[in-house]
Amino acid sequence: RKEFVDLYVNYVFNESIRKPFEDFMKGFLRGCPARRWKMFLPVELQIILQGHRRCDWSLLQKNVKYSQYERLDQTIRNFWTVFHKLPEEKKKMFIAFLTGSDRIPGYVLEHFTFTIADPKVENPDEFCPSASTCHRILFLPR
Repeated sequence: RKEFVDLYVNYVFNESIRKPFEDFMKGFLRGCPARRWKMFLPVELQIILQGHRRCDWSLLQKNVKYSQYERLDQTIRNFWTVFHKLPEEKKKMFIAFLTGSDRIPGYVLEHFTFTIADPKVENPDEFCPSASTCHRILFLPR
């Protein structure tokens, strides 16, 4: 039985995926030569490629820039009060709304910034918040 289980596990995790993995590896190495990746530990490489899974939300708040707002404006204080009450999954959904990904890029965790801007609309109650994902700007009507 042990031999059967060992052979089966080897087949499922190694042999059955060998050809697709070799094809993937060939394509990956064509665009990203292996010598450049060897300087990273596997955990570091995963963070660089996928981004950070966890975020320091207080640090995020500290790094935000404001356009046509001040840090102590009532709209901003209300925003952060509501934001910090959200569950972790909803906060990640906000990051996805803002940037297009629910993860902070791997190389900028401490320096990740975004801007909260007033869209200067005539009737702010008729507008929902929107985002410019390319520039990481949240347009938050007053």
